[in-house]
Amino acid sequence: MTALQDGEKPVLESAPSLRVIHRLLVRTVTIFALAFAAGGCVFAPAQSFTLQADVPADFRVKADAYYVPATGETCEAPPRKRGEVAPNRKFFKSEYQSVARTAEFQIPLTTRAGGCPLVLRSVRLNLDAKWGTRWSDISGDFASLSFRDVLGADFPDFPGSGTLEFQGQCQWLFRTATSTRGILKIFHCRAVGADGQMVKHMAGGVLQRDHLPGRTVRMVFKMAAEERPAGQDKWVRFPNGWKRCFGESLEDQYAFCNGNTTDFKSFKMPDGRECSVYPNCTE
Repeated sequence: MTALQDGEKPVLESAPSLRVIHRLLVRTVTIFALAFAAGGCVFAPAQSFTLQADVPADFRVKADAYYVPATGETCEAPPRKRGEVAPNRKFFKSEYQSVARTAEFQIPLTTRAGGCPLVLRSVRLNLDAKWGTRWSDISGDFASLSFRDVLGADFPDFPGSGTLEFQGQCQWLFRTATSTRGILKIFHCRAVGADGQMVKHMAGGVLQRDHLPGRTVRMVFKMAAEERPAGQDKWVRFPNGWKRCFGESLEDQYAFCNGNTTDFKSFKMPDGRECSVYPNCTE
């Protein structure tokens, strides 16, 4: 560089820098144009919340998240293609473990499908439990969460701790099946009332979507201490266990008691034992 003479103005060496800035601007505009063409607008990264399920041993937990077009949108999610997951569904799974544990999933509150912005509408929490050693000795039930844009004033605020908890209780219901009168079990889960007792409706609740980013929803499931019969008027309880009513004959698979609390019939345990009292087998 040569020294400046009196009266000369410096020449700024800015042309290369301006060319770089111009290229960056063109690239940025192109990216935004492509994003707009693909989906109509540009969205911030999807927010999510943590879903936890406290479950006893030998439970499998599966979450099925269902999404719908955001309020005000006229688009629709594309139809499901054969052999693929529906674009408006997301699935999560935690396999069986031999100890009690907490299953945890990160559930997105928003997603996109075919350029259509979707929001979380519901999560179905499927619970599978083992009651025996055979591959078929499995039964299941579910809990449910629903999500809305806005909740009414009668709904409580989200706890300041950042964690909202729902209580549930599960119980095994036993019955006999087929002409061999083999014992089968049905898995039954419901919400728990303020008095700690099971109620008729499913565990879960309704949540306001914009209250959830970064927060935790915990579903707590415990097992009832006792099993009970599936259906009514088929078993009679005694101090040492339950006896199966005789019904009209040994072949009567329905075998209602109909007031007869003295005549009973045997049944088979999963291990093949012939028994007269459940669950102790013998009197």
